Amino acid sequence: MIAKVINRQIAELHLEPIDFSSFHTDGLTPLQYIERFLTEQLRLKAEKATKMRIRRATMPAVKTIEQFDFGFQRSVSKEQMLRLCDFTWIDNAYNIMFLGPPSVGKTHLATALGTRALSSGYAVVFLILDELIKLLKTSEISTKSQKRLRQIYKANLVIIDEVGFLPVTRVEANLLFAFLSALHEKTSIIITSNKGFSEWSDFLGDEVITAAILDRLVYRCEIFNMVGEGYRLKNRKSILN
Repeated sequence: MIAKVINRQIAELHLEPIDFSSFHTDGLTPLQYIERFLTEQLRLKAEKATKMRIRRATMPAVKTIEQFDFGFQRSVSKEQMLRLCDFTWIDNAYNIMFLGPPSVGKTHLATALGTRALSSGYAVVFLILDELIKLLKTSEISTKSQKRLRQIYKANLVIIDEVGFLPVTRVEANLLFAFLSALHEKTSIIITSNKGFSEWSDFLGDEVITAAILDRLVYRCEIFNMVGEGYRLKNRKSILN
C-alpha cells in the first residue's frame, strides 16, 4: 500500500519509477533509505539521458576502435585514436578530418570516436553531408528540419560523413558555410571525405567559398590522410566460393 502511494508521488514529481523490492534491507535508517532512493534516481536519470543521446545521435552502426584493423590501415595508429578518447579536443572545440579514398576506414574511425564520446556523456550527432544540406534547405518551411537542426546546434560533436561524394550547388555551399560558421570554435566537427583539399572547389563549385569553409575547419584541427587499398575490396565476400 505504501509502495503504491510512493510510486504515485514519484509519478507526480516526474521521477523515475523504482522497484522497491531491492530496498528490503534490514538495519537501514530513514536517512539511509532516502540516500538509496536518491542514488537510484540519479542512476536512472543518467541511464535515460544516455539512451536519449544515443537515439538523437543517429549513428549508422556500432563501431569501436578495438574492431579497427590498424594492421591493414597504417596511416593512423591505435595509440593516436586512444589519445583522442580523452576528448579534451571536444572540450576545446577542435575538429578532426579523415581524408582518403573509399573503404580505408574513415567512417569506422569517425563512428568509433562518436560512440566513445556518447559513452563519456557528450551529445553527438552523425549525418551525411547530403542529409545536412537537405535540412538546411528546408529549415524555413519544415518544423521537422528546424527541430533536427536545433539538436545539431546543441551537440558537442557533429560528425559529417561522405563530404565530397556528391557535388553541391553554390546556394548549398553558402548554406554549408553559414552552418559551419555557426559551429566554429563552439562545437567540434569530424569530417570524412574522399577528396583532398585541392579537390574541394570541384564539388563545392566555388574557390572563394571553398577557401572560407576550409579556413574554419582546419584552423583547430587534427587531419588524418588515409591511404591504401580499400578494405572492403581487399576482403570482399562472394556468394559462390
